[in-house]
Amino acid sequence: MDFGFSEQQRDVQNLAREILNDNVTAEKLSQYDDYKAERFDRELWQKMAEAGLLGVAVSEEYGGMGFGFFELALLVEEAGRTIAPLPIISNLISAALPIQKFGSAAQKHQWLPGVASGELILAAALTEIYNDDPAHPYLTTAKAEGDGLVVSGEKTNVPFAHIADRILLAAKTVDGVAIILLDPTADGVTLKAQQVTNYEPQFEVVLNNVRISTSDILVSGADGQRAMQWIAECSTVALCAHQLGASDKAMRMTASYTAERKQFGVLISTFQAVGHRAANCFIDVECLRLNTYQAISRLDGGLDATNEVQIAKIWAGDVGHRVSYAAQHLHGGTGIDRDYPLWRYCTWLRHNEMALGSSAKTLAKLGKRIAAGEAFCS
Repeated sequence: MDFGFSEQQRDVQNLAREILNDNVTAEKLSQYDDYKAERFDRELWQKMAEAGLLGVAVSEEYGGMGFGFFELALLVEEAGRTIAPLPIISNLISAALPIQKFGSAAQKHQWLPGVASGELILAAALTEIYNDDPAHPYLTTAKAEGDGLVVSGEKTNVPFAHIADRILLAAKTVDGVAIILLDPTADGVTLKAQQVTNYEPQFEVVLNNVRISTSDILVSGADGQRAMQWIAECSTVALCAHQLGASDKAMRMTASYTAERKQFGVLISTFQAVGHRAANCFIDVECLRLNTYQAISRLDGGLDATNEVQIAKIWAGDVGHRVSYAAQHLHGGTGIDRDYPLWRYCTWLRHNEMALGSSAKTLAKLGKRIAAGEAFCS
């Protein structure tokens, strides 16, 4: 059995790597530091659209390539490798992918062509204060009114909400969960800017009796929770893929540095302690790669992936933490020099770790599943 990438997967990966490597540099990233400018490279976004990469998982009838979640996740990994200033996860995975899977024909025709062409931006509001489970919203509620819904509540840390044409979010209803496409300019919607350590534009979205028409309801009722669980798992694994790309880059940057830096006239890469720590980083990154690809593969194949997603989530948080610390340690003072690019990777690795949530808490959830016979048992 061939466990390697298919030709089309390698083509997507190589194309994304080429475009991102050519267009994302430390000099360009520096313009977004400390919120000096909005962290969104619109020119690069259009180049990605012209190359067809924004529509990699959009059906061909809507202007996309017609590939699947695996190819899209490889794109996210390359975005992590360059920490590109683009809304790839929130737009393509957390919002457009659910429309592709759950949307009506009218909704697909309305949104997917614009996503593939780069003309439309979608966002997703998956986080509530003190609630790390997007499939069970409790601060955001919806009640039926006429043919539509009236929604109130709040979501936090919503990327690119201020330029989004629609924001996907879940609200609790009397019969389950409603997944809606919120117009951020609608009456009753307030956006409050939040500052985060990686300088990505994020917002708190407050809803006060916002009316939602039936055309903007993606899923509702008993199916809503299952759909939101799938969205949450895809989004989590995408963040793991981003963490994989960033960790791999930080590890390789460190390997290159230690192979050139001399102390006492000797390359520090020849020091046993340095070699051991760098080797541990390599092992960590490869373990994260294996577990992330396993979760991606199962989601791409339509299989249950809850266990695999939780395992990848644990590894992503821990590996990002360990690789960041090791990279800083092996670089010495250079690692925290803001004229050297490593610090941005360490910032993103830490941000992703926090966004994924506590690895210990996720490990406890996995342990409960194993104890209940819901994991690795036939």
